[in-house]
Amino acid sequence: MSRLLLLIVIAAVIYLLIRFYRKDKHQQDKNLAEDMVRCAHCGVHLPKSESIQAGGRFFCGAEHRDAHRE
Repeated sequence: MSRLLLLIVIAAVIYLLIRFYRKDKHQQDKNLAEDMVRCAHCGVHLPKSESIQAGGRFFCGAEHRDAHRE
C-alpha cells in the first residue's frame, strides 16, 4: 500500500513540474512580441523586422516601395 502511495506522489510531482515548465515557457514566448507596422502601399500589417523602411514609411516589399515612389 505504501508503494502505491509513493508512486502516486511521484507521479503528481512530475505532473506539476511539467505543468510549471510549460507555463514558464509560454510566458517567455509572450515577451518576444514584436511591433507591427502597416505597409504604406497596400495596408498589410507585418512585423517591423520584416518590413522595408523608406522615407519614414514602412513597406511589405521592394515592389511596393518602388511603386509608392512613382
